[in-house]
Amino acid sequence: MVRARVSVTRRDIANAKEKVNSMPSGQKPRKYSISLLEQVKGVEKHFLAGKRDRGADLESATRVFLEFLRGFEWFDFEGPCVTVFGSARFGESHPYYTMARELGRRLAEGGYAVITGGGPGIMEAANRGAREGGGLSLGCNIELPVEQVPNSYMDRFIEFDHFFVRKVMLVKYSSAFVVLPGGYGTLDEMFETLTLIQTGKIERFPIVAMGSDFWRHIRGFIEKSMVGLGTINAEEFDLLRVTDSIDEALSFIQ
Repeated sequence: MVRARVSVTRRDIANAKEKVNSMPSGQKPRKYSISLLEQVKGVEKHFLAGKRDRGADLESATRVFLEFLRGFEWFDFEGPCVTVFGSARFGESHPYYTMARELGRRLAEGGYAVITGGGPGIMEAANRGAREGGGLSLGCNIELPVEQVPNSYMDRFIEFDHFFVRKVMLVKYSSAFVVLPGGYGTLDEMFETLTLIQTGKIERFPIVAMGSDFWRHIRGFIEKSMVGLGTINAEEFDLLRVTDSIDEALSFIQ
């Protein structure tokens, strides 16, 4: 089994909060912070709001740097890792949830750590399967107003405020990527990963899209419009493998 060497777990956080909450009011610290995240919550919107003075931009750059450092420390683990992308909106009874759960289990049994966006839906299912398969189940969560509540099937998880920092972490440490049906965020993650491979920024790692019915029209658009007009070539079109078979996905990854 792949083992992590990460200093802060969900239990550590819960225990620390409970300890502070149990203190007499006169002994509680004025501001309790369990991590660097407390210093960066809610700042991405201000960072992207437009032109600001150099001092404000320097402060934002420092916060981003600290968030990256925290991520680098958190990802100190051994062994291969597969990132699973997918929607937060599929419940436990949905076939795509079942598919992601079985995928996570099979990846774990094959010796892979499984990392997701840390939320509900497909992310929860893949984390759940990885834990059931005896592997390391990881999550990179994001602070959002709705939907992105951390699921309960992660051995380790980390929360980010900046989307782009989170996406770097989801890509940097993985040797393969599996994309299940999702919304704008899932498509963003898939196309950015494909772009990184297309432009040589990362190695040609396997990218598998599961749920062929969902991807049929998107793949048709890519082939007819993008390949047809020459905005990508036929080889780049083949970077994405589409299948409903977990056996085929694992074979492609391995």
